[in-house]
Amino acid sequence: MKNDNEIVYQCNIFSVNEKKVPLPDGRSVKQSWIDHKPTVAVVAVNSENKVLLIKQYRAAVKQHLLEIPAGTIDREGESPVVCAQRELAEETGFKAKTFVKIFEGYLLPGYCNEYMYFFLAKDLYYEPLSADDDEFIELLLTSFTQIKAMLNNGEIIDAKTALGLIIAENYLSAI
Repeated sequence: MKNDNEIVYQCNIFSVNEKKVPLPDGRSVKQSWIDHKPTVAVVAVNSENKVLLIKQYRAAVKQHLLEIPAGTIDREGESPVVCAQRELAEETGFKAKTFVKIFEGYLLPGYCNEYMYFFLAKDLYYEPLSADDDEFIELLLTSFTQIKAMLNNGEIIDAKTALGLIIAENYLSAI
């Protein structure tokens, strides 16, 4: 059986791969998966306990989504927390003095190896970085009470955002 990996598509942040994979019963099947660079997501909470959400158009789902700031660790040697600081500044205009890692794990392990680090960012200060060329972002300040309603009524439908917000609120209520 040939197990050579074939890259069928490649871009800056991911590649699509195909490979024959052995099964426990001795058979093999061809499987496809996305090999993705690691990513970060940031739940930023200001001094008034408001969360910085962003609204941006996502072409893949053809709609505007409410999200937490996030992005790909795509710079050589960049650590997850440095990437989180950069993405927060690019997408919201704010940086944070305090970052706490609240979770990390795979997003879609059935077909993608994207590994995401979730951070809670506190002690925010305004120091914007230029957004990426394809980002047109609206910033929203939202309370955790409003967020619960937005999750319940379907306004927030991005899974990483829902996960990050729920974990951050649980973390904050425990301290």
